[in-house]
Amino acid sequence: MPSELIISVSGLRGIVGETLTAEVAARYALAFAAEVPAGTIVIGRDGRASGAMFAQTIAGALAAVGRRVIDLGVAATPTVGVLIRDQRAAGGVQISASHNPPQYNGIKLFNAAGRVIPAAEGLRVLERFGGGTGADQHSAGAPGSEQASLHEATAAHLGLIEKICDVERIGSRRLRVLLDSNHGAGSVLGRALLERLGCEATIIGGEPDGKFAHVPEPTEANVGPVLAEVAKTEAAVGFCQDPDADRLAIIDERGRYIGEEKTLALCVDHVLRSPRRGPVAINCSTSRMSEDLAMRYGVPFFRSKVGEANVVDVMLREGAVIGGEGNGGVIDPRVVLVRDSFVAMALVLDAMAKRGLPVSQLADELPQYAIHKSAIALPAKRVAAALDKLQRHFADAAADRLDGLRLDWPGGAWLLVRPSNTEPIVRAIAEAPTHEVARQLCEQAARVISQE
Repeated sequence: MPSELIISVSGLRGIVGETLTAEVAARYALAFAAEVPAGTIVIGRDGRASGAMFAQTIAGALAAVGRRVIDLGVAATPTVGVLIRDQRAAGGVQISASHNPPQYNGIKLFNAAGRVIPAAEGLRVLERFGGGTGADQHSAGAPGSEQASLHEATAAHLGLIEKICDVERIGSRRLRVLLDSNHGAGSVLGRALLERLGCEATIIGGEPDGKFAHVPEPTEANVGPVLAEVAKTEAAVGFCQDPDADRLAIIDERGRYIGEEKTLALCVDHVLRSPRRGPVAINCSTSRMSEDLAMRYGVPFFRSKVGEANVVDVMLREGAVIGGEGNGGVIDPRVVLVRDSFVAMALVLDAMAKRGLPVSQLADELPQYAIHKSAIALPAKRVAAALDKLQRHFADAAADRLDGLRLDWPGGAWLLVRPSNTEPIVRAIAEAPTHEVARQLCEQAARVISQE
């Protein structure tokens, strides 16, 4: 198995033509096919130039072992999840490197539930991929590939989103919205959704050709030109998607970057204000805003390990009505068990319409915290001892070893230190009422770890 690939239990990423080649993609797809039940496999891709080649390669490999393949073409990651369920497929493959630079591409795997495969299933695929055993040579359906129409691919997804918001109420506000899809897959459904919700939409980066106008990850540093555009167009809200449209960052009507962490919190607040009140699940590196909101509305709150599949596992186990990750990934089980930027847009617009408030005020009403992140050089063999040392040093904090080491203090501050899967480092994330306190927690952790 090429060690240069960025590999996780749910997929892999690499540099096209170097670490991620057609041969690697075909082998990985065949390993996946050997681990899922007989039936159709759905393929989608974001707008990257290499996506069509990988889709053709994977479809050909799957058809060669008897799999029926539905190729959606350019489609958002959550749309792939919806279509798997809609078509009662055995699984799916999304070709995307998410927020990685243009020279990268990747493969994300879905099971028949239309969700990213959980860890146990993903590990079996990796074992088969590493062993080079490929797929079992049996017919799993009529072999061959067919192209689904773009309308078919988005209609089912749009229909589900319409059911979680008040379409007429949003439409009556005639909200002016700027959507930055940054030449990824988001515009395919994003344009249709905003039109259906009666918004006056301005789409930038609406051609899904992978020619990113700015660095793909929708952080404040990367979307600077979009901030000015929101103010210039006098939009009520600006939405920024990542290339495969499973994450959403928000800009308010003044051109202020609200960010990705507050995307989830805004949606949690809106859902918990409704009669459909219930448990909330997030990962352990996500802002405690959602935890505070769950406490405010008197509903159970749960944390998972980092990773979308882990959040979904907890949501299913606890019957969560909403969940997600602080990278702008909102998961609403009424639509699909996948992070979904379109769900986030619909819920935020519905909140604005229902309460008659600008998005800036909705964001300012949330619990207010500041997050600081850093990386600390540390060989893998020293991680366990370093976490023990940190727990002893911060003896006044409540410690949790769910994923790395998380330390919580009364008053809202917390620190998470967990090892990277791909680099000899640990990542430190701290949140506190002020940025200075959060920064100091990360710096103090780095000093403790560096001490011999």
